[in-house]
Amino acid sequence: MTEALAVNEGKGGHRAQRTRMCAVTRAVLPESALIRFVAAPDGSVVPDLKAKLPGRGAWVGAERSLVAEAVKRNVFQRALAQPLKPAPDLADQVAARLREAALGRLGLARKAGAAIAGFSQVEAAIGHGHLAAVLMASDAAEDGERKIGQALRRRSGGESPLPVLRFFASEELGLALGRPNVIHAAVLQGPAGGSFMEAAIRLQRYDGVGDGQTENRAAEPSGTDE
Repeated sequence: MTEALAVNEGKGGHRAQRTRMCAVTRAVLPESALIRFVAAPDGSVVPDLKAKLPGRGAWVGAERSLVAEAVKRNVFQRALAQPLKPAPDLADQVAARLREAALGRLGLARKAGAAIAGFSQVEAAIGHGHLAAVLMASDAAEDGERKIGQALRRRSGGESPLPVLRFFASEELGLALGRPNVIHAAVLQGPAGGSFMEAAIRLQRYDGVGDGQTENRAAEPSGTDE
């Protein structure tokens, strides 16, 4: 396919980022806002979250609704030019893999010393700064949530500028952080924390929270790559 390059200007000059066309909406987006899919030998469709699998790929906007629409219309068959039968639950499969990827990176952040767990530790870290985000279990009690909110407001003198992620259950956080049923956690600024945040934001946007698509119509490639 013909690749488009979105050129962003920054302090260091120009930085080129590849873009692709979504096979569903035909919008031209940065690769980071899309998910690549490839054909498996058995005629199924496989999500390639790292965009590294060999062969021709079809790109779909990184939103659950768009992947579900791609399955419904079977745009993969047209985009990849071969008979294909995507799994009816492909959108759920992608969500599960994005979730696993984010939790995996949280575990790596813990090993790098860039993640902490426990109410007291998180409360103290909020006061000292250097946090990338606070994580609160989706099944957290109202009292703990209120106390963390108060700590965040004290830190900023009002509305907290820190992201507060609430889409992992306590059991999931516990498995990632190596301790049972974590309710409160935080990730620190730095490479490991930033890597987790990248994966977490991608998961969050996939499930419809936030605006992960910045359209760029500088060129008109197809919805595939070769």
